[in-house]
Amino acid sequence: MWWEREDFTYKNDQLYLAGRLVKELARHADVPTFFYSAARVHDNLLRLKQAFSSLGLSKRTNIFYAMKANRFTPLLTQMKIGGMCGIDACSPQEIVHAVSCGFLPQDISLTATSLSDKDFLILKQYKGIHINCDSITTLKRCIKNGLTNSLGIRINPQTGISRSGNEKLQYTGVNLTKFGIYQAQLNDFLKIARSNGVSINTIHFHTGCGYLNDSLQQLSHVFESVKPFIAAIPEVKTLNLGGGLGVPHNKSDASLDLNAWTKLVKKHFGPSKLNIAIEPGEYIVKDAGILVLEKTYQEKKHNVNFIGLNAGFNIAPEPANYDLPFEPVILEKFHGKFSAYKVVGNINEALDVWFEKLEVEDLSMHKHLALINAGAYSSSMSSNHCMRGEMKEVLLIS
Repeated sequence: MWWEREDFTYKNDQLYLAGRLVKELARHADVPTFFYSAARVHDNLLRLKQAFSSLGLSKRTNIFYAMKANRFTPLLTQMKIGGMCGIDACSPQEIVHAVSCGFLPQDISLTATSLSDKDFLILKQYKGIHINCDSITTLKRCIKNGLTNSLGIRINPQTGISRSGNEKLQYTGVNLTKFGIYQAQLNDFLKIARSNGVSINTIHFHTGCGYLNDSLQQLSHVFESVKPFIAAIPEVKTLNLGGGLGVPHNKSDASLDLNAWTKLVKKHFGPSKLNIAIEPGEYIVKDAGILVLEKTYQEKKHNVNFIGLNAGFNIAPEPANYDLPFEPVILEKFHGKFSAYKVVGNINEALDVWFEKLEVEDLSMHKHLALINAGAYSSSMSSNHCMRGEMKEVLLIS
């Protein structure tokens, strides 16, 4: 199968993840259950670090894991123990959680939006963190609250990137968004900072999510659009490229070529001598997780074979919200006749479809299915819609 790899594959017709027989894991999955491979997360982080190292950039780069992708406590603690990344937080509550998992305030970079008075009361307890200001208002309030130890500016270069040009995954572009300081605001932002004796040490931008090799040319345009901001802030020491690195979702996708990606980073920003920070989430954890679900019914309606599962889009909303495919796979092969199925969930909404046309062997003998790429933006975005929010998470440690 296109998604198979050494640690997630069929052996003797049985599906294994992280050396564990998934069919056996499913026996304990009395509710929808996410299983995450700690080894895969480690390997994904290591692969990123090695890509930078191969181009002589290792001493200038830092990885901040975007914890909004998956905040499962054992997973975060395992990352801290591994020592290969800090935390990209997008709310004060994420800072509190990251610290409870072992990260130090100085390990954390916060890039939040629409901060409240209560948010600032929490931030004042963690003065070692770095804050990227996404608005002039945020800058003013950081100054007012004495949070000026390490400040950055989140910019909006008005050009974006995403998987297959999916506009739902773009943070910047032609359409105005709430994210970041636009070029027209830059002078006002810097005037306020400098008049208050505040040094801006970081330029941060995050322009979209899930991009792969076919978007690298567009990424080059994004990088080019950032350079006028760099020129305007000579005191900057760090350039934070945000996240957005994607993983394959179907057989037509190829894995992101990290060598080509890092060469692009070096081409545009290597000569500047700036430190480079990145904030991957999807790339680190998405393909490390599966969601094991129970089959609830199998029925033909007109000419469509339906398969129902015991969880819906509220548990893992990306297929419904962002049109991202979460391919279901079988836990064991019986080598039956292949058929096409429409795989649906248990939520009373028309958009509750897991997979439109799954071509797989006859499922009458199968009790469970596993959804791949469930390690990111699934459990962390789940809700109790229709009071169907019950689920479990398990970290598999080899």
